[in-house]
Amino acid sequence: MARRRSLTLRGLFIVLAILAAIAVAERVDILPQGTLDRLLGQEAQRARQPRRPQSAEPPPPVAARSSDRIDYVEVARRLDSIRVEPEKRRGYEREAWPHWLALDGGCLNAREKVLIRDSRRPATLDAKGCTVKSGEWIDPYTGERFTDPQMVDIDHRVPLEEAYASGGHEWSRERRAAYANDTSDPLTLLAASREANRAKGSKGPEEWLPPKRDGICLYVADWILVKARWELGMDERERVTVGNILADCRASAAQLR
Repeated sequence: MARRRSLTLRGLFIVLAILAAIAVAERVDILPQGTLDRLLGQEAQRARQPRRPQSAEPPPPVAARSSDRIDYVEVARRLDSIRVEPEKRRGYEREAWPHWLALDGGCLNAREKVLIRDSRRPATLDAKGCTVKSGEWIDPYTGERFTDPQMVDIDHRVPLEEAYASGGHEWSRERRAAYANDTSDPLTLLAASREANRAKGSKGPEEWLPPKRDGICLYVADWILVKARWELGMDERERVTVGNILADCRASAAQLR
């Protein structure tokens, strides 16, 4: 009896250790969010719960900023050049998009280069000059300020999975790496807070917009320009969403003149 109880307790400890390991793996993005919930059956339970009634109030209107300096005529022209077609997300693998590489052969990879470029004051590097140790970054999505690079993610304006779904599924591994590490255009990669970047995930403007309302116009304009530059498509829902936001931003900007 005592031996059976010991084996039962040992099995319980093993199960708890596995669950704790899964929770930690989710937190550091080794496993996708919701893995633990799915194992415990909580996701299905949440899905059966009645939805809370949503507020009937529309979201606050977008607010253009004079500092954005958006060429709305050019952005609209580029938007018109983007093909509209269904997305293809099946088959996406993040490992097939090599990122944070030093494509120029130096010791600074794409992440470190963006941290240096986006820092509001000269970034401090380690003794080898290869890793950023401190700087000052303002998250364009939330307005938060950071000095510790560990609190900063490098965001792909158009996420890798979105790029895959929009035409990148046909790209070679070399072109995928070029996109994932593109520091030649400041619109492709930018420094953002970990929380905002992970809340955004692989979503497009039809599903996620910056919490900072006066940053939405620039975000959507840059999204369009990145997609046009890399010849990526949009599905119908995304095209309608960005088109409407762009029109609202243009009208808001006209009032500033």
